[in-house]
Amino acid sequence: MRGLFRWSSKWWPGVVPLVLFWVIAAWNNTVAVETDLAGKAASAVKDIVLDKVKISADGRDIDFEAEAFSEEGRRGALTAVEAAPGVRLVNDQTRLVPESKPFVWSAEREVAKITLSGNAPLPAVKGKLMDVARDQVKGIEIADQMGLARGAPVNFEDAAALLIGQIGKLKDGKVTISDSTVSLSGMARDLGGREAIAAALKTLPQGFSVAANDVKAPPYIFQANKDPVAVTLTLSGYVPDENIHAVVLGASSRKFFSEKVVDNLKTSLGAPPGFVNAVIPALGVLSRLSTGTLVVSDREVKISGDALYEAAAQQIHAGLAKDFPKEWQVTADISVRPASAPVDASVCQQLFSELLSKAKIRFLTGRDTLDSDSTGLLDRLVETALRCPNATIEIAGHTDSDGEDTANQTLSERRAQAVLDYFVKAGLPADRFTAIGYGGTKPIASNDTDDGKAQNRRIEFLVR
Repeated sequence: MRGLFRWSSKWWPGVVPLVLFWVIAAWNNTVAVETDLAGKAASAVKDIVLDKVKISADGRDIDFEAEAFSEEGRRGALTAVEAAPGVRLVNDQTRLVPESKPFVWSAEREVAKITLSGNAPLPAVKGKLMDVARDQVKGIEIADQMGLARGAPVNFEDAAALLIGQIGKLKDGKVTISDSTVSLSGMARDLGGREAIAAALKTLPQGFSVAANDVKAPPYIFQANKDPVAVTLTLSGYVPDENIHAVVLGASSRKFFSEKVVDNLKTSLGAPPGFVNAVIPALGVLSRLSTGTLVVSDREVKISGDALYEAAAQQIHAGLAKDFPKEWQVTADISVRPASAPVDASVCQQLFSELLSKAKIRFLTGRDTLDSDSTGLLDRLVETALRCPNATIEIAGHTDSDGEDTANQTLSERRAQAVLDYFVKAGLPADRFTAIGYGGTKPIASNDTDDGKAQNRRIEFLVR
């Protein structure tokens, strides 16, 4: 008996390792089976669009967690897992992705960063919108803060892609989709950006509408600088199109008769309403200054500089309220240039002749009304007359030979008188001037050509 005990006491320690090896082998085999089964279940749903998928096996039973984007997709995924080879039971923990009401998505730009947030209806759509943002707005950071939700309107992807294209036109701002309505706000990067965005919004997919478009444009700037030293008028900034560009250049050439016009203007959309009707009279004011600057910013006009004489400064201020379009704000900071030194009569005559050799006093066709394009020239002539206070000056009116002699005589007299009236209004004494009309009796060129007739239609100053 004692021998038997000794034998058995030697035997059982050898059994323990065998049992451990068996347990380990059985456990490893179970783990391998469960891993294989979980893999088969995952493979069964790999082509079904799901989110937050978790699959694990407990023996031959499967724990299946996932969020589906439709009830049909959820049921299809569950059926696929149940049909996977070797699966006995499925612990169904699937559910639908939460629905968003309203369905909101947005893209926001902060100069060098764009953030996409809100919800996308599918992971693939989310990825496509990120790709669109990277493609449309290169070189800046694109941040993804989008979630996933059901409830997107029909054509959501197309609408969101179009709006991402618009965010690229903003310096900063935000575009938002809320169900099927679109809202935009911010500052456009360039002139014309606001108009370009508005045009793009007209191509929104069917069913979408614009609830608000509060995109602002950067200031629309037009500038003109009159430099008496360089004898230049420099134009810079923007005009709406080439037609208006030509109108502005033409008006500048007529109003600034002695200055070289330097054209640095560019065309751009975004001009405020009434742009031309404000710029042209503003250039007229600038033409009356010896030196000055004009700045047009949106619907605000600022003019500064030196008038040639006191009455001119007063006239400029008095005309601001009536010469510009309504709803435009016009301010003028006009001082008066110190009077030039007096000159004798012979120098005065030379100064008159030099001025009139550069430009002519213009009138409306067939009338005695002074053309506003001649205001700058008239002010220079007034300044010259102020420099020779003791001279008596004849203002002589002439016409071409067209029409009846009597009518031409009358027109020449009335035009000469209109110039005299301008001088008196400027503060010069009327008894220093005589207005005489000569009709077409003193031509300086042939009346057989249009150019000759134009030369004959003139006002002359004769210092006595």
